Amino acid sequence: MASATASAQAWSPDNGDGTYTNPVLYADYSDPDVCAVGEDYYLTASSFNCVPGLPILHSRDLVNWTIVGHALPELLPRELFDQPQHGKGVWAPSIRHHAGEFYIYWGDPDQGIFMVHAADPAGEWSQPTCVIPGRGMIDPCPLWDDDGRCYLVHAWAASRAGLNSVLTVRELSADGTRAIGQPCIVFDGGQENHTCEGPKFYKRQGCYWILCPAGGVAMGWQLAMRASSPFGPYEARRVLEQADTDINGPHQGAWVHTPYDEDWFLHFNDRGALGRVVYLQPVDWTSGWPVMGDGGRPLLRHRKPRSSSDLVQQPQTSDEFDAGRLGMQWQWHANYSLLYGMPTADGHFRLFTSDLPTPFQSLWQVPSLLLQKTPSDRFTATARVRLAAKEDGQYGGLVMMGRDYSALVILRRGDAFELQRHTCIGADEQQAQTSTTLATIPATDRDTIPYSPATYLDIYLRLSVRRGQCRFAYSLEGRRYHDAGPAFTLKEGKWIGAKFGFLALCAERHANRGWMDIDWIKVTGE
Repeated sequence: MASATASAQAWSPDNGDGTYTNPVLYADYSDPDVCAVGEDYYLTASSFNCVPGLPILHSRDLVNWTIVGHALPELLPRELFDQPQHGKGVWAPSIRHHAGEFYIYWGDPDQGIFMVHAADPAGEWSQPTCVIPGRGMIDPCPLWDDDGRCYLVHAWAASRAGLNSVLTVRELSADGTRAIGQPCIVFDGGQENHTCEGPKFYKRQGCYWILCPAGGVAMGWQLAMRASSPFGPYEARRVLEQADTDINGPHQGAWVHTPYDEDWFLHFNDRGALGRVVYLQPVDWTSGWPVMGDGGRPLLRHRKPRSSSDLVQQPQTSDEFDAGRLGMQWQWHANYSLLYGMPTADGHFRLFTSDLPTPFQSLWQVPSLLLQKTPSDRFTATARVRLAAKEDGQYGGLVMMGRDYSALVILRRGDAFELQRHTCIGADEQQAQTSTTLATIPATDRDTIPYSPATYLDIYLRLSVRRGQCRFAYSLEGRRYHDAGPAFTLKEGKWIGAKFGFLALCAERHANRGWMDIDWIKVTGE
């Protein structure tokens, strides 16, 4: 049987000569924040409606990252987030280390500001605590002061509160679990710095600092603000902007001071369908202000941060499904149910054919999609699967998912299978999915048992992404691949990049569920 071992990573920022090339994370880690504990760096990012949420990534040099866990195994309330809630959920978290404990704060724009904590960021996190209930509060970040007092800065979402471009500070209890002070507007971006949001709170050499983006996601810039009190007043300067580079909207992220007395800034760059990828810039404090990149211009290539580690690694993509659990790269579009799928003892992940919503328009409604982030602008993903269909109309396959999507699926029709392309343009606008049959393929095997027999097909499915275009292919023996329909243009989701992965569904189930056993998926930069 063919192996899923990758011959090449889809993207590696480490040049192997002491330098790196941006982005350091060529995947959709939107609104990143980082904290440093010794030489260990931990990153989290927005996860919105995707579950598990609040990914935790670890690095020893700020360039090479791997996923070590998630802080949020489900979204609450379950009656809401058991179904896809595109663009809702977890917005712009912050991660901090205080008194031996890790804390993550985030805003749910419809419910309030929440917090979880853990002694081990790669371990189990606490149940969420609602620190401040209410609508419209987003992008929170705490600061524990030298005297043990705790302050929280956050922004406001115009879509819920009817106001934005202002930042609010209030005092929390010393344990960071509740507000004990009244809010104060400490900055109003007005016309000059409209859409200021995503603030991060720091203290340096006796001054209080708020770093925040302004100007909007695609074309904005990074601000630094300082004051002698957490409640201001703050003076502000631009410290990073596109200028004459090709790196648009360089902003919203994390300032990191390393054990080697170096300063760095991680920020996102909006890549449209690929999502918001993460860049690393040096920071110079010589002027008393954090000037980022090359005099405030973002750099594409630079020397790596000083580190005792020479480990080269990237976030997980390929999966053999041998671990008895899903790899950490996988997420669902809503809270997980056991009926979506489970690992098997023989090294597969069994994805059951879930019932389609009624009435069905598109995959935008489906919670049981098993997806991961696109790992670069050029990659190939190949999977070996076996579909076991209990009746006509059960199907499974590979999908590239976003506001527009396309999938290559195999669907049982009588004693054979149809190879089909399912495509929807405008899924987020309630447009209907269309289907095209490409070929009819004989079954690989059939059950002979009288009760609920299955018909099987073994097949290799592939998708390849190049410059925003996705092409599908298939093979029956894993060597010769055949094109499967026209190219598809990637489209982002709601506040997230396009994602790819697996689906197994059934239009009208009258018998038992079928399933698709995923043997492996290999993701390479080829």
